[in-house]
Amino acid sequence: MSQHKPLQVSRPELIKKYGSVRAFTEYLCEPLELEDYVIQSMHDVSPLRWHLAHTAWFFETFLLKPHLAGYQTPNELYDFLFNSYYNAVGTQYPRPKRGLLSRPTVAQIFDYRQHVDLEMLSLLEKLDDDKLEELSPFIELGLQHEQQHQELMLTDLKHIFFQNPLYPAYTPALDNLNNQGIDPQAWQSFPGGQIKVGYDGSGFAYDNESPSHEVLQQDFEISNRLVTNAEYLAFIDDGAYGQAHYWLSDGWTLINGKNWQSPLYWIKQDQHWFEFTLSGLQTLDINAPVSHLSYYEADAFANWAGARLPGEFEWEQAVQHLKIEGNFVESGSYQPHASTPSTPGQLHQFYGDVWEWTRSPYTPYPGFKAASGAIGEYNGKFMSNQMVLKGGSCVSSRNHLRATYRNFFYPHSRWQFTGLRLARDIDS
Repeated sequence: MSQHKPLQVSRPELIKKYGSVRAFTEYLCEPLELEDYVIQSMHDVSPLRWHLAHTAWFFETFLLKPHLAGYQTPNELYDFLFNSYYNAVGTQYPRPKRGLLSRPTVAQIFDYRQHVDLEMLSLLEKLDDDKLEELSPFIELGLQHEQQHQELMLTDLKHIFFQNPLYPAYTPALDNLNNQGIDPQAWQSFPGGQIKVGYDGSGFAYDNESPSHEVLQQDFEISNRLVTNAEYLAFIDDGAYGQAHYWLSDGWTLINGKNWQSPLYWIKQDQHWFEFTLSGLQTLDINAPVSHLSYYEADAFANWAGARLPGEFEWEQAVQHLKIEGNFVESGSYQPHASTPSTPGQLHQFYGDVWEWTRSPYTPYPGFKAASGAIGEYNGKFMSNQMVLKGGSCVSSRNHLRATYRNFFYPHSRWQFTGLRLARDIDS
C-alpha cells in the first residue's frame, strides 16, 4: 500500500499521467517480435505478455470492479491467470508455469489493456471531486506498480535473450558509452548520531518506507562512486571466487554449487571478456559499474577490498542533499555506463545505473502496519530473508525513485541490474 498526504493532482493531470505511464509500457514493446512475448526462462522471470496483462489486471481488480458501476471484465478467468500473489483476491495460476500458456494470445492481451484503459478513463471522468481525491492514491499506486513492471519487463527480456546463442539485441547500442574514463575512488565521511529516516510525508511512498523514525548511526565513510567492472576483474583475477574466507557460508555453497566465476552475463572468449547487454554481446566496458551481482558476490568483493557494504540508513544519510539524477530508463541505453562527477571526489551515481546492495535485511520499520485487505499484501508479507537495495538502475524511471525507496531481493538473485558501492567504519 502507498503512504501519502492527499496528492492534490488535478483530474486532467491524473488522466495525463495515467496515459503516459500506460503508453510507455507499450513503447517498450515496439522492438519486440511476437515470439519474444511468450518465453519464461526461469521461475523468477515472467513472459512479457504476462506483465502486460497483470498491470491491466491491477487496475481492473482494485479500481474498476469496485468503483465503476456496471463494469464487465472481458474474461472472468483473467482474475486467476493474472493475479500475482494477492491471496485476499483469490487463487493464482502458478508462477513457474506462466510460460506454458499460449492463450490468451498477445493480441488479446493488448485488447485487454485497451479495454481497461477506456474503462479507466471513463472512471476518471465520472468520479466526483471527493471520490477522485479518495481514489487518487490507489491510482498512483497502480501507476507506480506499472513502472516496477516496466523495469521487470526489461530485466526479464534480457535474461530471456541470454538463453539464445544468437545473443539477440533488443535495441542498438549507443555510440557514446565507452568513451568515459573513471576517477579514482574517494571517500566521504559522515558523523554518527541520531538521524531521522524513512518517508517524510510528502508525495508518494510505499508502505514499507514508513513510519519515519530515528536511528542511531556510528561514524562511517562511503565511496563517492560505484564499483567498476575493472575493479571487479581484479577481484576475479586474484582468485577470490576460490577463497572461502571472503564469502558468507550460504554464498560459498551457492557459487560452488552453480560454478559461478563471474557476474551474470559475463562471457570470456579467447581470453577477452564480453558482456551480454540489451544491445547484444558487447566488449566489456571496464569503466562501467559492475552489474548483475548477487548479494553474496557484492559482500565478498567488499570483504576482499577491505571494506563493507553500506547500511540502508547510511545510504540515506549520504544522499540527503543529492538530486535524483543519473542514467535511467529514459536515456534509452538500458545499460550501466561510466560517469564522472563534475568535481573530483564528489558523491556520484547514487541514483540510476545499478541498484546498490546494502547490508540491511528487509524487515519492517518500528511501528509498521500493513494495510488491511489485498493491498496490504503489496510489500509487508515479503519482509523475510531478503536484503534491501537502494538507488534505482538504468531501467528504472527517474520519477519512480526517491531516497527512502526500499527495493528488496533474495541474496542469491542477480538477474536485476544490481551492483555496489563500498563503505567503511571510522575507527574512534
